[in-house]
Amino acid sequence: MTTDRVDGIIAAWQRELPEALHPTSELGKRVMLLADGLGQAVRPVLRELNLTGAEYDVIVALRRGGAPYRQKPSDLSRNLFLSSGGTSNVINQLVRRGYVDREPDPVDGRGTQIRLTEAGVKAAEEAVIATSQAHHDHFNGVPQETIEQLTALLRTIRT
Repeated sequence: MTTDRVDGIIAAWQRELPEALHPTSELGKRVMLLADGLGQAVRPVLRELNLTGAEYDVIVALRRGGAPYRQKPSDLSRNLFLSSGGTSNVINQLVRRGYVDREPDPVDGRGTQIRLTEAGVKAAEEAVIATSQAHHDHFNGVPQETIEQLTALLRTIRT
């Protein structure tokens, strides 16, 4: 059997504190390392596009929602797990960069909505394509069948 970093970590905890391990311990560690690896693959791409992770999350969430590419700030905060203050700061940065505009909420005259500008749509689409490619490259060498099997298995776990 091939061993790797995670096998070593699990073996060490098995020796040192076996009661801390559960049947899910190895899966959790592997998922965390995979998420970290995917994050490392994307960071240079976002740097090249001059986007922070939070800016990326906001413009991509707006673009993913479809035309007219707008949402309430509170919806963005909730969907992206950002504080309202954090969301406001990111929106301010994106307004300054010309990627989003604040518009009156057509339903609630007291509220605002955040809308992607034409430049924001272009930036979001470029970023999604580039990060998707980085994720694809990260899995280089993994057979397509394995990718499909893992995807199907992970789909059964509700997060």
